[in-house]
Amino acid sequence: MQPPEQIKTASQDQSVDTRPPPKPPCSPATKAWQYLNAQVRPSLFAEFELIILTFCTGLQDAVSFPDFHCFASNQTGNTVFLMLAIAMPEMNGEMFVTINIGLALGMFLAAAWLTGQLGHLVGPRRRLWLISCNLVQTCLVFGTAALQYTRGVHLQGAYTLLAIALLAFASGSQVVQSRSLRMTEISTAMATAAWVDLVIDPNLLVLNNRPRTRRVAFLGSLVLGSLAGAYIYKTLGSPAAIAISGPGSCL
Repeated sequence: MQPPEQIKTASQDQSVDTRPPPKPPCSPATKAWQYLNAQVRPSLFAEFELIILTFCTGLQDAVSFPDFHCFASNQTGNTVFLMLAIAMPEMNGEMFVTINIGLALGMFLAAAWLTGQLGHLVGPRRRLWLISCNLVQTCLVFGTAALQYTRGVHLQGAYTLLAIALLAFASGSQVVQSRSLRMTEISTAMATAAWVDLVIDPNLLVLNNRPRTRRVAFLGSLVLGSLAGAYIYKTLGSPAAIAISGPGSCL
């Protein structure tokens, strides 16, 4: 029979904590890196960001059509005009400018392809990826504004094509980003589907209807942005409208 002291020691040995030691606190740099690589979730703040981007889209398209006879973001209109250019080439320069339309559509699709495919590799909703894309889009928009301030606004020419390419590329990347957030009611550019989905919604008049509310906010922002762009175009000129739309991508 063991002495009481030995029994007590054995009991103490069996109660030893075998859990691993706590991890040391993360450094600020590590926390920042984890935050930047986290996935952005659909939220009210993300909706607000997309609404601001939609407003900026309205600003840009309100000045791109009278300046260049094409749209930076509205590729439905560009597609129709491009088919008219093929069928009625004699109207080139009056109703539309074929090279402007083709370039806008091509650069939009190129940006959408590049942003989408790279997004599949790095994670389309990774915060660092979204921030990087927004910074690039902001630089492109401000570059267009600087180009128009320094070189003027012309219907055709090398600088016109450069301005169209910058705006259309930024718009294509922006639309892909909006889809990656899985809030399809706010596309930031295409209004036709939103109008149709709004009026056929069986719960259109229901108070608590988030998809309906998103569509209304999207369409209202696009309308207000277009009206604001038209007013700025008449009073200050298109370079000012494009410059004002630039900070929206920073969000």
